[in-house]
Amino acid sequence: MHFEFLVEEESAEVALKNLLPKILDPSVTYDFHTFQGKQDLLKKLPQRLRGYRHWPTNDWRIMVLIDNDEGNCLELKNKLESIADQENLITLSRAGCDNHFHVVNRLAIQELEAWFFGDINAIRTAYPNIPKTLDKKKQYRHPDAINNTWEALERVLQRAGYYPGGLLKIKAAREISQYMNPQRNTSKSFQVFRDSIQHIGL
Repeated sequence: MHFEFLVEEESAEVALKNLLPKILDPSVTYDFHTFQGKQDLLKKLPQRLRGYRHWPTNDWRIMVLIDNDEGNCLELKNKLESIADQENLITLSRAGCDNHFHVVNRLAIQELEAWFFGDINAIRTAYPNIPKTLDKKKQYRHPDAINNTWEALERVLQRAGYYPGGLLKIKAAREISQYMNPQRNTSKSFQVFRDSIQHIGL
C-alpha cells in the first residue's frame, strides 16, 4: 500500500512524518506534497488529482488533509468530494469502506494544532514548563472545539516562557508530534484521520 499525502503547509508534513510510523505498518510507503496554504491546495487540487488518474489503482490512495479553519465542515468536505468527482476519482465517502476508492478527504478541526491539544502530555513533554494542570482546564478538554487553536497554542507556550517572539509553527509541530501517542489522542478529527489510514493500510 502507498499513500500520497496532500497537505496545506509544512507544519502538517513535519507532524505526519513523526506520526505516521506510529500508525501505519512499516510495509506501507508514503510521499508528501505540501502546498502554500489552504487556498493554494484547493486551487491546485484538480490538476494534482488529474495527474493521479493513470496511476495503478489497487495499491495506492490519496489522502487530502486540510484545516477547517472554523468554516463549515460539510461545505468544505463537499467541495473536496466534488473536485475528486470531477476528476473521475472515487472517494472513500462515496464508495464506502468495502468498495474500491482512490481518495480520502479529511479535515483537521479547527486547525492542525487541535491535534496537538488532543495529546497535552506530548505538549508538556516537549515543553516541560507547561503547567501540569493544563489538561484539567475546561477550555482544553475538547480540542476540536478550541477557537483559533494556533493562537491558543501560542498563548499556552508563551505563558510558559517559550517562543516570546511568536510561535514557530513548523518547529513546534516537529517538537510536539515526536512525543504524540496516536492511540490516546482526544481530538475527534484526529481519531477519524488515524482510524481511516489504519484501516486502509491493513
